[in-house]
Amino acid sequence: MSIAPRKLGSDKVYPVGLGCMNLHHGYGPPSDEGDAAALLHEALDLGYNFLDTATIYGFGKNETLIGETLKDRKNDYVQASKCVMLFEDGQRKLDARPESIKAACEASLKRLQRDVIDLYYMHRPDKNVPIEDSMGAMADLVKEGKIRMVGLSEMGEGLLRRAHAVHPVSAMQSEYSLLTRNPEIAVLDACRELGVTFVPFSPVGRGYLADNPPAPKDYHAADMRRIFPRWNEPYWTENLPLLKQAQEMAGDLGCTMSQLAIAWTLVKDPDCVPIPGTTSARHLRDNFAAAQVSLTPEQVAHLDAVFAPEAVKGPRYNAMAQASVDTEQYPFELTA
Repeated sequence: MSIAPRKLGSDKVYPVGLGCMNLHHGYGPPSDEGDAAALLHEALDLGYNFLDTATIYGFGKNETLIGETLKDRKNDYVQASKCVMLFEDGQRKLDARPESIKAACEASLKRLQRDVIDLYYMHRPDKNVPIEDSMGAMADLVKEGKIRMVGLSEMGEGLLRRAHAVHPVSAMQSEYSLLTRNPEIAVLDACRELGVTFVPFSPVGRGYLADNPPAPKDYHAADMRRIFPRWNEPYWTENLPLLKQAQEMAGDLGCTMSQLAIAWTLVKDPDCVPIPGTTSARHLRDNFAAAQVSLTPEQVAHLDAVFAPEAVKGPRYNAMAQASVDTEQYPFELTA
């Protein structure tokens, strides 16, 4: 089955990319370096050609791993990384000052062993720095040949339009899945209007949209889901009836639940490029094959109805995490 590539700024990539965060950060201890390197090589061998990382993942170790592992395969894929979000003295920090963005880019280039980063995102908005100032620095990096394309992450329509007025934005990354449909409020439409590729992260709902999702009691001590309400009780159990309906559809289609979840994002926005992450070679292959799953309009409508935003229980972020993003929220979320 021939899979048509999708536009990502000035490039074309396979419809499913690879989020590399999980290899060092997010859901448990870092992967064994040898296993992580083998996974990256298998990804490129399968046909993945869009890899996503960030300064903060593993405090730079994720970029270092990719840079060293794939130094001889740089022409085989599009590399994305992110700035602004970092750790300093053990504390997470947002710093989108122009000089900080430029310094972060230089450090990322060194870790990635590259002369240029294909797509460079602002990982989060910094409310202390006007987006216009930050985008000025990103535009300078493009002019200097340090980055090819500019991206934003976890921002809404308003900041997207302001940023795009300074320099064209090639991609907007944000959480989007059956469980988290907030981009449908405004930013997805703005991306389509402006010609910005939407890049959904966590399209498998942080592992919930799976055949056998991990229960909260089984989360590792370092698992970020421990602080996200939607992935804890009582909400984890309250959302199971929705998941079971989707699992039944996946069974009828002969695909895994994660493949169904990714396929849904691919249909909902025919221009998007989701970036599921994994540390498992089996899941890596499953996610790649999700691009071959076909859904009828009736099946998409059924999933839309089952996972209607107001039917999903629990907020995706706690108050602190929500305060660090600029994504739109539904009215019922604001009054909850």
